[in-house]
This record gives sequence, C-alpha cells and structure tokens, in this order.
Amino acid sequence: MDFLKAIGNEFTGFWGLGALTDILKSGNYSKFLTYEGVVSLLVPITPFLLLFEIIRAAFYKRFKVIDYKIPFFTYVLNAFVGRVISIAMIGLCIKWFLPLALFKATFTWYWFIYGYVVWELAHFVYHYLAHKVRLLWCLHSTHHAPETMNLSVTYAHFFLEGPYADLIRTSICILLGVPPAMIFVIMFIDGFWGSLIHVGENVIKDARLGFLNNIILTPSHHRVHHARNIVYMDTNFCNLLNIWDRAFGTYYPEDRNIPIEYGISRPMLKNSFLDAYFGEIVALAKDVYRAPGIKNKVLYIFMPPGWSHTGDHKMTSVVRKKYFEELSKHQTSPQETIPQNSPMLGA
Repeated sequence: MDFLKAIGNEFTGFWGLGALTDILKSGNYSKFLTYEGVVSLLVPITPFLLLFEIIRAAFYKRFKVIDYKIPFFTYVLNAFVGRVISIAMIGLCIKWFLPLALFKATFTWYWFIYGYVVWELAHFVYHYLAHKVRLLWCLHSTHHAPETMNLSVTYAHFFLEGPYADLIRTSICILLGVPPAMIFVIMFIDGFWGSLIHVGENVIKDARLGFLNNIILTPSHHRVHHARNIVYMDTNFCNLLNIWDRAFGTYYPEDRNIPIEYGISRPMLKNSFLDAYFGEIVALAKDVYRAPGIKNKVLYIFMPPGWSHTGDHKMTSVVRKKYFEELSKHQTSPQETIPQNSPMLGA
C-alpha cells in the first residue's frame, strides 16, 4: 500500500503543482511575487509543455510511443534513487568546500552575474569531461541514446550522473566564492532552461529563436549537441550562456542544410532501454577485460571514448579532424550523417 502511495505521489509530483496548489489554497496571492511563488509558476511549465508536445504530435499523426520509451523507463528507474543522492552530494560539497572558498560573494545583482558565469564554467567542465572521459561517458551516454528529440529526453539520465554533475559544479562554484543560496537559485534557472532546450520539432520547428540564437544557447544549439553527425559531435557544452563554448572553441551553430541525426554512434539495439542505460558500461567492461596489461586497462577507463590500445583511435577529435581535412581537400559540402556502422563510441 505504501508503495502504491509512493507511486501516486511521484505521479502527482511530476507535474510540479504542489507549491502552486498550496498558494492558491492559502488565498495569499502576494506569495506569487516572492521567489517561491515564481518557482511555483515555472516548475509546471516543462511537464505540461511535454504533454502539449505529445498531444500535438498525436493530432498530426506523428506521435510514436517508442520515441518516449527510453526517457520514460529512465525516469522511473531514477525517481527514487538519483534525486536523493544528488541532494546529498550538494550538501556534502557545501560542507567540504565552503571553508576553502577563495572569497565569499554577496547576493547582489552584480555578484549574481559573476555567479552565473562561474556556474556556466562549472557546467562546461562537468559536461566536457562527461564526453571526454570514458567512465564518465558511461554515465552521460544514456542522455544521448534517444534517437528523437523531445522534452522527455530531459528526464533520461543515468542515476549516478546527477551526483557527479553536482560534485563538479557545486565544488567549483563554492571554491570560487559563489554563496550556497545563490547556487540554489542558479540551479533552478539552469534546470528550467536545461529542460526547455530539449523541446522537439512538434512544438518548435526552427529552434534558433531569432536574434536570441546569437546571445544564448537555444534549443537549436542543444539539438546540435545531441547529434551524431560528425560535424556536430562534441559541441555546445554550455546550458544557457554559451560564452565558454565560444572561449574554448566548442561552439557550433545549427546548419539547416545538415539534417540532425540524433543518438550515439555506437550501434545500439533499437529502442532498447537496457542498452541505452547499461550498454556503454558493458562495452567499457569488455574493452578493459580484453586490454593487455594494467596500463591499457586503466587508460580505457580514463581516455576519451573511441581510444584504442592498438592506436586505431576512433575518438571524436580524431574523426572530426579527418573529416574536415577530407572536406577541405575535396571542397565538398558536409556529409549529413555519420555512417551507421561507425565503431566510434563518442557522441
């Protein structure tokens, strides 16, 4: 009975209406002018926009249940585990690193700008490492596994990715002087926008959002990030402000002449939740087992996806370099997709 109640609470909690309902019941509508009130209004937007996305796709006969299979099962599996660990990790990082902070900023508008820039740097570091360290890619690849883009993809994460992300982001922010209260506000904004940038074409066909495409990271940029096209891979690691992508050379705008092909480049079992969730871990375990010597076994864990002890590397950096060299040599248009039988593991 308690289990069914927990399931019911999880279902109602998914829509994020609890805080909004409490304010409406209290009759104290002035609370909507507070931070808590604004949060209560914004939280339900993503799940209801997802519902709208599904209804609209069904209306135009483009809805396929299979497109939501991996995100749905991932959300169910993570609901009772990953969330608790992430919250605990944030608390531990604050406890461990706050005494070591270089300085402590105050909660003012100008320090908030500083805090957000630092947060984006921390997010870039976490996200970049998730693509460049094989073990961390095993945690992150579940998010890239879906072969369609829609709002449900925002819920598709391996349960340990959240704690890893929060360890990196919270630690960097705390050490660079961002106060905990400010971090929680930034986390909410980051999470809200981080959900919306997964909006699918059933809601927004051209997701460049006009002039905003030159100022912030739009859903168009994030669609590029989820692409397995060679020209797009390992780009656009930021979440809202793409300043660090521009600074580190990983910024890449969407080319409307290159149709995006979503998913990871490792051949997968079609629409398999288990393969999406555990496939990269199994592949890594096989490589470590077969690798000669302790050194190579360790390198498979920490080198980028696609690294090989034989020297026949299929890392994204290697494949993209060869691709652009061939493109320049033949002066042809970029290929639209990466070959489906490519052995490269990165995405």
